[in-house]
Amino acid sequence: MRGARLLLMIAMVAFLGATSARRGHADSRSLAVLAGQVTSAEEGAMEGVLVSAKKAGSTITTTVFTDEKGRYQFPASRLESGHYTIRIRATGYDLEGPNAVDIPANDPVTLDLKLRKTADLAGQLTNAEWLVSFPGTAEQKASVQNCSHCHTLEPVVRSHHDAAEFEQVLERMSHYTPESFPLMPQPHVPSRTGGGELNTEQQSQVRENRRKQAEYLATLNLSASPQWNYALKTFPRVKGVGGKAIITEYDLPKATRQPHDVVVDSDGMVWYAGFGEPILGKMDPKTGWTTEYPLPVLKPHNVIGNLDVEFDEDQNLWIAMTFQAAIAKFDRKTEKFQIFKLPPELDGDYREITFVAPQHSHVDGKVWIADAGSYTQMRLDIASGKWEVFEPFPVPRPNIYQVISDAQNNLYLDVMGRQDIGRIDAKTGKIAFYPTPTAKSAPRRGMMDAQGRLWFGENRANKIGMFDTKTQKFQEWDSPVPEFFPYDVTSDKNGEAWAIGEFADSVLRLNPKTGQMIEYPMPRFTNMRRAFVDSSTTPVTFWVGNTHGASIVKLEPLN
Repeated sequence: MRGARLLLMIAMVAFLGATSARRGHADSRSLAVLAGQVTSAEEGAMEGVLVSAKKAGSTITTTVFTDEKGRYQFPASRLESGHYTIRIRATGYDLEGPNAVDIPANDPVTLDLKLRKTADLAGQLTNAEWLVSFPGTAEQKASVQNCSHCHTLEPVVRSHHDAAEFEQVLERMSHYTPESFPLMPQPHVPSRTGGGELNTEQQSQVRENRRKQAEYLATLNLSASPQWNYALKTFPRVKGVGGKAIITEYDLPKATRQPHDVVVDSDGMVWYAGFGEPILGKMDPKTGWTTEYPLPVLKPHNVIGNLDVEFDEDQNLWIAMTFQAAIAKFDRKTEKFQIFKLPPELDGDYREITFVAPQHSHVDGKVWIADAGSYTQMRLDIASGKWEVFEPFPVPRPNIYQVISDAQNNLYLDVMGRQDIGRIDAKTGKIAFYPTPTAKSAPRRGMMDAQGRLWFGENRANKIGMFDTKTQKFQEWDSPVPEFFPYDVTSDKNGEAWAIGEFADSVLRLNPKTGQMIEYPMPRFTNMRRAFVDSSTTPVTFWVGNTHGASIVKLEPLN
């Protein structure tokens, strides 16, 4: 009898469990306000297609992924009623239709999408796919990478310049600043001094390198034929966990906004600085509404813009004002700026304040600064206004890109011009260097986690790097994406690392314990230079600026 009752209880539990599972699935489906299947004649049901919806008059675009059956669904909490434009991203395909839908209130809509083979594959390639497609040596391809700092590689390959004309183009481009892009070019001021003056032989070598680069570029474009003489190669669409995410993109007020750095405060407000404009902005992710605060222009004749944006312990924002030769502190409560200018004896038109490290200034009242104009580091005593200068290398110096402080306010350096992580002791000023296992890795940008581990992108080695400041040991992980070239790496509360770059239009998520990496593709061309993770949410939320797209992107992994 007891056995019979036990069997009956097991059967009831199994039935209720199955009913609950079915009900949960049905509830999940009922929560979808817009759903459908994406198919093509070539593939049938298509997995890994990004489907984006933007309401008429809105500044917010929401993107979801298709699953292994080609199905997508937008949760009801993400789309309100109204008229929406639909777009897709699936390299090699265009949306045949429909490209718009009306969503009524409280009435879910089914919208199946048909894709057709694109007639313009070149218009869909990422920078990374162009680099993989290019013939030539690794050295030749590397000479092209810097082009993507201001624009994509597509205008380069669609041009008709011959080698002689390309030399003139390269000469002209060399006189624009890194803050430039097609909508807002800015001519360069006096060159950086850190690399030293070039002698006659070195100047001759620069001209020779430019000639070789021009000749190589002329083999990649349409100067000799109406079509490219090499095959256009594409990466496979992301499948599995890489498609389990929701992406939200917020348009900024003007197309000239370049959100190089994006950070999120404890109230959930999103902050950005204009890379080529004197602007600090705040965006409410609930509404997409932006408020912008103009920064003072200290040197009207110089390049205008900002780079690094960081929080101090009180969550005041600090901004590196690049060629304005200053840093700014913004009080979130009073909404006022305090400007710290370089003193006259240290100032010069070549100065380019690119990074500031205020995170641990409460330890000793001092803030670290990086000057890309001289490749030196400075330290400001906030109370006294006294400035110190540190010179880790003699001239000619390698490019020291970023500065990062640890919990004791010691300084760590990403020596992009070599393969080193540097350290300046806050108390003694002693300087030490630690080479990465990979030569010429070019550590570019990263962050210090709570365990004292420095995460960084190896920008020329296509690796994610980590330096344990306690054990002074490195770990490296190869990018699974060719030509990804991590620019910045950050870490979240779970110990996972997130990497971004300027080439692949995707975000990498690394589990250091297993070595597994997940790739999350972006819905459109996305030039990314600062990775930020909000660890207050579960799962964590990833944020990044689309530097050339005048938008801020939120990535919410669903696992």
